[in-house]
Amino acid sequence: MRVITGAALFFFLLNALVGRAEDKIKIGVILSMTGGTAAFGQMTWNGIQVGKIIRPRVLGKEVELILVDNKSDKIESANAAQRLIQRDKVVGIIGEVASSNSLAIAPVAEGSRIPQISPSSTNPIVTQNRKYVFRACFIDPFQGEVMAKFAFNNLGARKAAVLVDVAQDYSVGLASSFVRTFTKLGGKVVTRVSFQSGDQDFTAQLTAIKRTAPDVIAVPGYYAEIALIAKQARELGIKTPLVTGDGAEAPELTKIGGSAVEGLYYTTHFDEEAVLTPLGKEYVELF
Repeated sequence: MRVITGAALFFFLLNALVGRAEDKIKIGVILSMTGGTAAFGQMTWNGIQVGKIIRPRVLGKEVELILVDNKSDKIESANAAQRLIQRDKVVGIIGEVASSNSLAIAPVAEGSRIPQISPSSTNPIVTQNRKYVFRACFIDPFQGEVMAKFAFNNLGARKAAVLVDVAQDYSVGLASSFVRTFTKLGGKVVTRVSFQSGDQDFTAQLTAIKRTAPDVIAVPGYYAEIALIAKQARELGIKTPLVTGDGAEAPELTKIGGSAVEGLYYTTHFDEEAVLTPLGKEYVELF
């Protein structure tokens, strides 16, 4: 498994281009610009464009970004990778955000020996046993451990309920990491229920959780479902704190959840107030 930090993202992809004759360095970008996780794609695209402002040329050549919308879909992700490699002749791919979508891209990139780097796919399997697939973030065993330790040590939780999105590799993996650490610390998982991306009604799952009176509810999912779960939990009179992963971090969390998400805790990759390097400070100012 290889991890590349954010500042090295463009350099890694572009160093492989030495000696090529093209006037432009073409990099494919596969993101969810529409669909269920569109907020992730739009935020990431904004960040990539800032990176291009900082480094518009590499190795004396202009960087050209070719964006493809995968519509938050696994099949569309794989198809986008094929098009970018075969038709557009890109020399590297940035994407995707969601682990399931990155897992769909990875075999295409690996088979074509085209570097792929995800800015935030945390499922360890994304890069496992692959030479051309990378990430610029932590992985789920780490953030699951952080979530569990925070719930146990900081919130004083001893009983946990876990609500898992079985349609997302990210959610399944993160839930397992949380449960493993929480039980190792001495905690007990009293309820484990599931849902699928796109679900709107979580009453049955939350009612089952309420009966077991947990001290904390772990919801390793994405912002839209997390916000709805928080709202419906409060409507059912559940005041138990919620903890979740980086999939909650989007402005839509508060737009959808409103006051119900006040007091929700989630892990994150980046704190703009903790930036130490000149490049990082320049990036924050431009963003």
